[in-house]
Amino acid sequence: MANIVITGGSAGIGAALGELLARRGDAVALVARREKELREAAARCGPGVLAIVADCTRRAEVRRAVAEAIAGLGHIDVWVNNAGRGISRNPTELTDDDLDEMFTVNVKSAFYGMQEVLPHFRSRGAGQIVNISTMLGRIPFFVPRAAYSASKHFLNALTANFRDELRASHPGIQVTLVSPGVVRTDFGLNAMHGGVDSRTLPESQSAEEVAAIIARAIDSRAADVYTPANGRERVIQYYSTLGAGA
Repeated sequence: MANIVITGGSAGIGAALGELLARRGDAVALVARREKELREAAARCGPGVLAIVADCTRRAEVRRAVAEAIAGLGHIDVWVNNAGRGISRNPTELTDDDLDEMFTVNVKSAFYGMQEVLPHFRSRGAGQIVNISTMLGRIPFFVPRAAYSASKHFLNALTANFRDELRASHPGIQVTLVSPGVVRTDFGLNAMHGGVDSRTLPESQSAEEVAAIIARAIDSRAADVYTPANGRERVIQYYSTLGAGA
């Protein structure tokens, strides 16, 4: 049994992960800014699940969420940075506001989570940070998601460097990156400037399937995990093709 905090916990992958972890006996805290949806998600998880209303794009609110989770759970074993948002706009049409929003939601929210939970993990000499990225953070294969993809590439690099720094100074703290593909949630519909329904796209996974893989990554403390069965092979093939001059 572990004490696990999940940001972006009011819907989609975060809510599905909360339900799975609570069902198997972990102590769970869900964090999100939408109070009604958050409390409904926590209720579906069962009694004892904490609902912490906070905007993860604001450092002070993330710091408060860490404190509330520690107070409610006793300590934190795993912090899952899952909050994020997509966008539908070609790169030649992107504005400053588009880039700022993608960086704030997809990078800063995770950055704040990593930095604010770290003192707690350092004091215990143990812990795990799980950052939820995307296949688009590895392969920029969908042009209208350019700014989203770029923000996740940034997150991937930040994650790798956090991991390397902590491996040297605090080997009991693991930093895990999880890269889902298309997931059947409201993610596409909630993208900036609108978007297609992710449920209609081919080769998609359910939020429950992705949650199960994240749970296994928590258990194994693996460093780098893809949720599509062929995810790693697709990345290797993509960059091999670029190297061949395609």
